[in-house]
Formats: sequence, structure tokens, C-alpha cells
Amino acid sequence: MSQQSPSPVTFRLLAYGTFLSGEREHDLISGSKLVGSVRTAKGYTLVETRALAGLVEGGDGDVVGELYDVSYEVLRACDKRRDIPILFERKEIPLADGTRAHAYVLRHDQVRGLRRIKGGDWRQRFSVAKPEGGALVQWAKNRYRR
Repeated sequence: MSQQSPSPVTFRLLAYGTFLSGEREHDLISGSKLVGSVRTAKGYTLVETRALAGLVEGGDGDVVGELYDVSYEVLRACDKRRDIPILFERKEIPLADGTRAHAYVLRHDQVRGLRRIKGGDWRQRFSVAKPEGGALVQWAKNRYRR
């Protein structure tokens, strides 16, 4: 009878900023299994802290991210990169689908005055909404067209 080795323990980690695929710190989790795209449950805000994204509890929005199954070693490396517990705190948070995942969270006093990212999507932080405009705007745009 062959003895089967136990599966390695993994942790569900929400990447919502620079750990996202294609972002500058993704190399830290790139060998981990991507579970899929997810959103946090309502009640989270995404802020820009210079070069990093910060997740904050509170508000009525949600945050877009990628869910990964990471090993203990990868989780520890991410903790070190996020300077746990000095800068960030790692918490288990609820996701929109009812499951939970580890995420790096900032305190409210750390994000005072920082820019909130509308829509909670780090990759869309530089996009600008194009205003539709009312009747006067449409008239002004079309007045010289023939």
C-alpha cells in the first residue's frame, strides 16, 4: 500500500494592487495558483499610497482583485514586503462570493488625505471618466459640423 503525501498547506490571498498579474511586485506570487478574479464584499475602499495600493475597511464600495492560493513561504515573503505589522496588517476579509481571503489592510489614520480610487480597481486608477454632457454640450459639439 502506497502512502500518499499530504497536500501542501495553502492560503487564499487577495492581490488588489502591485501584487496583481502584470504589476511590479507580481513576481513574489507568480508561482502561485491563480484561482480567479474576485471582488471584496461591500464595505472596502482602495487608496493610493504613492506607489502602493492600500485596502481600507469602511465605505460602501468594493475592491477588484485576483485570488491566489499561496504557500506559507510565499505568504511570509509577502508579509515581509508589506512590513507586517508595522505598515500593513494582514486580515481575513469577506469576498463578494461569500468566501474569505487574506488581504493587506491599512488603518484609517494611515490613509487620511490620500486619494481614493473610484471603482476599487487599481488598474483603472489613471482612467478619467468621459462626461456625457447635456443638451447644451451636445449643441456646442455639433454646431460646426455639417
